[in-house]
Amino acid sequence: MSRSDPSAISGAHLDSGLIRRVWAFAHPYRTRTGWFLGVIVVEALLGLATPLLIKRIVDDALPQTNGGGAADSRLLTLCALGMALAAFAIAGFSLVERWLSSTIGEGLIYDLRAALFDHVQQMPVAFFTRTQTGALISRLNNDVIGAQRAVTQTLGSVVSNIIVLGTTLTAMALLEWRLTLISLVLLPVFVLPAKRIGRRLQSITRESFDLNASMNTTMTERFNVSGATLVKLFGRADHESAGFTQRAARVRDIGVRSAMYSRTFLTALTLVGAVGTAVIYLLGGRLVISGAMSLGTLIALGVFVAQIYAPLTQLSNARVDLMTAFVSFDRVFEVLDAPRAVDDRPGAIDLEEPRGRVELDHLSFRYPAASTVSIASLEAEAGLALNDQASQEILHDLVLTIEPGQTVALVGPSGAGKSTLASLVPRLYDVTGGAVRVDGTDVRDLTQDTLRAAIGVVTQDPHLFHESIAENLRYARPGATDAELIDACRAARIHDAIASLPDGYATIVGERGYRMSGGEKQRLAIARMLLKDPRIVILDEATSHLDTENEAAIQDALAHALAGRTALVIAHRLSTIVDADLIVVLENGHIVERGRHSSLLAVDGLYADLYRALLRGEAPTSPRVADAATPDAAAGPTGDLLPVTQV
Repeated sequence: MSRSDPSAISGAHLDSGLIRRVWAFAHPYRTRTGWFLGVIVVEALLGLATPLLIKRIVDDALPQTNGGGAADSRLLTLCALGMALAAFAIAGFSLVERWLSSTIGEGLIYDLRAALFDHVQQMPVAFFTRTQTGALISRLNNDVIGAQRAVTQTLGSVVSNIIVLGTTLTAMALLEWRLTLISLVLLPVFVLPAKRIGRRLQSITRESFDLNASMNTTMTERFNVSGATLVKLFGRADHESAGFTQRAARVRDIGVRSAMYSRTFLTALTLVGAVGTAVIYLLGGRLVISGAMSLGTLIALGVFVAQIYAPLTQLSNARVDLMTAFVSFDRVFEVLDAPRAVDDRPGAIDLEEPRGRVELDHLSFRYPAASTVSIASLEAEAGLALNDQASQEILHDLVLTIEPGQTVALVGPSGAGKSTLASLVPRLYDVTGGAVRVDGTDVRDLTQDTLRAAIGVVTQDPHLFHESIAENLRYARPGATDAELIDACRAARIHDAIASLPDGYATIVGERGYRMSGGEKQRLAIARMLLKDPRIVILDEATSHLDTENEAAIQDALAHALAGRTALVIAHRLSTIVDADLIVVLENGHIVERGRHSSLLAVDGLYADLYRALLRGEAPTSPRVADAATPDAAAGPTGDLLPVTQV
């Protein structure tokens, strides 16, 4: 069901399974929900008191003009006090109802958001490569609030209207059943147009939601440093403004139409209430004149008839209201039901005291099909097709053993699969053939937390949060002392640069660390990795942003920091490659060469071509290494490039 498709709502039905699941999810609040509904019943019953007390005053407490009875001051006083007490009671119960509805609603929002956040952050990397951030945030915000409204507002309104309508009609029928039937005759005159207006309001409201979501996505993508820079460099500011203002204008127009529809709705309700009251007084007055009915009964009926049209009208749109509200639950559950393609197996064991031995046992890999890692509605919102076709095989029957403390350099042309291979060690993806083993155990049989705790990764473009330098460093070890931060930064040759800043380690790095230079971000990432103190280190182009002087300093720091650790290094710089214990050359997903630097040069194969090209600083002459100096990438299942270098 789609918010932007009215027919999806009007033609759908409330699924009993969804209703049971909603009730099960709200199970912790069932006691409060019961009290909430009970308070609504009491409020509805108290609402009957005033008209009935007015009837008693007119019929029994006031002197009769026809000489029928004397005034009863005591009864008048008691009825007036009863009306006042009923008003105070309704006010008190209204506060209790609001407290109950808010605690249920806010508690439900908390539970849904916590469950969604926990589930989404455990989704595989492939999920995030296909999902728009704005659409995902919408599920965490707008749909969660919509689900909360389904429980506290829509459900409460429906129950309240049913109870008020039932009690009021019962009281009217007991007072005068003929006038009660007459009051209902006017209902279709109003309900049918009101139902049409209600559907139209639902439609334009959903369109407004979609437009607002679209504008939020635009702002999210354009108002970050990368997006804003791109817009400026391509001179597209006017184009972006035109597109945004067009959608904003549509939202404005929808707001005006919605206001007019709502006012028309309320005006019609007022008119019908007035006409209904007039009819009751006209016909009821004749009954009073003829002596068939008391004046107090007529006045009470006049008050009651004004109370029945609003709940009757709202109930005429109850199905649409419920369907729209439950769409939010459906969308939330769709995310919660999304299977985690990479998850701990039952009986998974912890990686204890890791030594750092890594083994690739006839490893093969292809990127998973979209249907196994994504969600249909999110794919549609992103304009992607949810297909069942996995990518072509990226890595083919790789066999490699990296002993503890050994440094292995992965080299090869762009698209050879280097970064893809590196992402399989911390199990960001699962292999499709063979196995990756750490200390002799298949990584799929290890708990993800303990596996990743033993692995430190520095990527091509390190991600820094919009927080202080110290907070970004402590992401690796929350309990690290200031002295430990300084030691790690000294080892990464970044301490002096931090100390020179006015705020030092309290300096805010900006979104994605854009206040730092490329080299500073690299060294901060290395310091963060050193603070984690892993047994296995993966360096994916970790020195690509450093100048020669800084790279030499970092190489010194890494040589000391990597001592006794297993290191898997992806780099095109000679200084990173030459000193490796083992060089593995990848081409088209195959290991085509392996060995030490000198032996591979003697073979005069692909590695020698790469080495000579890097040494000269020129484009390689060999066609198969013509793009050796470009970042690694791999084709995803739909043929688009996945950012596997930033896993």
